[in-house]
Amino acid sequence: MAGSTDNKDLRLLVVGLDAGCRPVLESLFESGELPTLEGLFDRGTAGPLESQIPPWTASAWPSLYTGKNPGKHGVYDFLSFDGYEWDVVNATHVRARPVWELLSDHGLSSVVVNVPVTHPARAFDGALIPGLTAPENPDCHPDGILEDVKLACGGEYWIYPQSGPAPDRSIEGYERTIELRGNAFRYLTRRIAPDFGFLQFQQTDSVFHERHGDKRAIEAVYREVDRQLAATIERTDPENVLVVSDHGMGKVTGDEFRVNEFLRERGYVSARRGGDGMPDWSKSWENDLLEGAEAGEHTTGLLERAMNLAASVGLTTQRVASALDRVGLKEPIGKRVPNDAIRAASEQVDFPESSAYVRSKSELGVRINLAGREPNGQVPPEEYEVVREELIETLSAVRTPDGTRMFDAVEPREHYFDGPHVDEAPDIVTVPRAFDTAIDATLGTAQFGEPMEPWNHKRTGVVAAAGPAFDESAALEGATIFDIAPTICSLFDVPIDAAMDGTPLPVIDKTAERPYPAYDPEPITATDDETVENRLSDLGYL
Repeated sequence: MAGSTDNKDLRLLVVGLDAGCRPVLESLFESGELPTLEGLFDRGTAGPLESQIPPWTASAWPSLYTGKNPGKHGVYDFLSFDGYEWDVVNATHVRARPVWELLSDHGLSSVVVNVPVTHPARAFDGALIPGLTAPENPDCHPDGILEDVKLACGGEYWIYPQSGPAPDRSIEGYERTIELRGNAFRYLTRRIAPDFGFLQFQQTDSVFHERHGDKRAIEAVYREVDRQLAATIERTDPENVLVVSDHGMGKVTGDEFRVNEFLRERGYVSARRGGDGMPDWSKSWENDLLEGAEAGEHTTGLLERAMNLAASVGLTTQRVASALDRVGLKEPIGKRVPNDAIRAASEQVDFPESSAYVRSKSELGVRINLAGREPNGQVPPEEYEVVREELIETLSAVRTPDGTRMFDAVEPREHYFDGPHVDEAPDIVTVPRAFDTAIDATLGTAQFGEPMEPWNHKRTGVVAAAGPAFDESAALEGATIFDIAPTICSLFDVPIDAAMDGTPLPVIDKTAERPYPAYDPEPITATDDETVENRLSDLGYL
């Protein structure tokens, strides 16, 4: 491992704040909660960082660390689709070169900790401990490094707070998880002495999904991030620091639109009961309410009828689970509710028999069941464009119950994506109005209703740059997440991949561009780990 005895300085530290944004940070700055982060913003230059469509973690971080849109790197969502089945994405689904591998090709070493969609780790000059979508005890680089990290962290390291000893979703669990990120990163930088470091904090996002608007929890998460950042800067003494986020976060005050229910009314979606409308592998994690050793078999009866009644009035299992969790009843009830009960009691999209549907709410789009592409395609290829235009027109006209438009845009996928993997995108992209409305893929409830999550992603994140390599007088305006990888290349005077979609931030002089050889990623492998599925379900993504 190059650099293990080298005392060279850390030239650039990138700090990733998942869902970091000015509206959240400003109140914490004003109260003096974040002296380290506030100091970086005040000392350097800062501005908004526009995310992509869709502005969700699993697709946005690969866009940030490759500098390329999903049409080039191939990841649109937490899920990857194969016909009517799906799988959770991992690093093998990312079909573009991460910036640390590009740096490695130019003799520069890196330490990367907790960045999403980086498992399984590929070889490069440095070390990588993956983040979200990785299983616990993941494959890291180099082999065996995780055990050393655990020893350096007091014998423990986990990716998800739920895997630690603190209570599920507790503030203490969040704080310890964040502390482990900092400890791991500092240990690896001491061991490797890298040129480049990338340290990501996920709890700045998950606290909003798991503890909606809980001011005490949000403040605790950000305070611990600030403490770990202070300790990291003190220990590693980076020459330059770049703070980035993948998207923003805020309240959703508009309506939730159940797109599949809307499509069913217009004849596009067929439904079925009994669980057969869901992919096989999803059935084990569909709802945490149903976990437990005794939750395996059931007999149709009162329970199923009760669940059916609940579903008919909008009491989805996630809402029920959330309510039970708040009053401390989720775990005992979960061990008594059989897994098959909710699937038998609720309606699901019958994907093979439908002509168009939403498969995943976080990919923000409608898929057409195209003959010749899907196993049981219903729409002939010669009718594809006609059907797509009809759907675009129909969805563009949707108004919420108060008469405002539901979407800012409804466009064919080519409007947002370009590259060799555009065909893997949803056929139609739907952009909620200012992300103050939301879409959902469930059936069996009214077409409009209260959002499942009162806090959710916004498109505008944040970026801040501090250090002698940056022109701190330059204004950061119009920056996008595609600009971060070219900025990193320019700081290290490494030629920018001409296929990148961004340009360096105006705080640094642009280095030369050149084409690079085709990226040769590993074969795509399945994410066969129930922990990952459960955690994504906890966060409301699945």
